[in-house]
Amino acid sequence: MSPPSHFKTGTAASLHARPSSNYSIKLAEAQNVLSQAAAQFSGLSGAPPRIAQASSLGAEDVVISHLICSLKLNIGVFVLDTGRLHPETTALLDRFKAADRPPVVVYSPATESVIRFVTQEGSDAMYKSVALRKACCGIRKMEPLERALKGKDAWITGLRREQSGARAEVPLVDLSELRVKFNPLANWTWGDVWHTIQKNELDYNPLHDQFFPSIGCEPCTRATSLGEDFRSGRWWWEDEAAKECGLHVKIEEAKA
Repeated sequence: MSPPSHFKTGTAASLHARPSSNYSIKLAEAQNVLSQAAAQFSGLSGAPPRIAQASSLGAEDVVISHLICSLKLNIGVFVLDTGRLHPETTALLDRFKAADRPPVVVYSPATESVIRFVTQEGSDAMYKSVALRKACCGIRKMEPLERALKGKDAWITGLRREQSGARAEVPLVDLSELRVKFNPLANWTWGDVWHTIQKNELDYNPLHDQFFPSIGCEPCTRATSLGEDFRSGRWWWEDEAAKECGLHVKIEEAKA
């Protein structure tokens, strides 16, 4: 299936594709980080790689997957299908799997756990309390993530310092956790991301054209307004300090 055209006037690509003056340096930096990751953690002698990209199919992850493919790196890609994704995200996942690229592995939550939680708390439990929202994230994201990362010593994310205050100090290579985390776009701006998408005509989630800079589960994501930060549309009913699902929360922070 051919990807839809997203490059008309008024789309996210046309609105945001404004590269930094040092874009070429940032691009080389991201490519070097990915090449370093592959050299350090790719499997030898036919063994599976000990590293994978965690893709939410957002704009940043689309760029990273493109870089991995263009560099021909032995790095797999996995997606967490929570069961509550937007139809647009699911459609992009189908196109992504059908494209000429390394296989994409999809991890879903345990059906029994989802049924039990929804039966006890309701399908909209995330709105009732932060604890219930995090419990939902735990079932739909955290447990599948652990399965996705089993046997892996490192992973790759689309975290950028510009995304939020909580991510302002994201390093290119994070050695502070159990697994090494590579963040090749840490120094990139939103304009750099969209310049890459536009330049390479990459397929992306059409929700970005509807002012969704950060896209998660359908009940927990809304469009943002002018002046709001990139993650203000995620769990918008909660206090700013609570706005992480746990995927990128350090162990000591989770215990606090």
